Amino acid sequence: MRTLREARGWSQQELADRADVSKPTVYRIETARYSATLDVLAALAHAMELPLRDLVDFSA
Repeated sequence: MRTLREARGWSQQELADRADVSKPTVYRIETARYSATLDVLAALAHAMELPLRDLVDFSA
């Protein structure tokens, strides 16, 4: 997620604001300190204008 966020030039706070989640939530997800719920992942994908599938695709 960090790579996708940084490719857009967004800070963690900007992504958090766009997805209506807290900045600590974004930080914890990016640093693997938090297992995000489906609704949080859906909000993040929507904020980044990505299908949820692309956000959680770890094959790359």
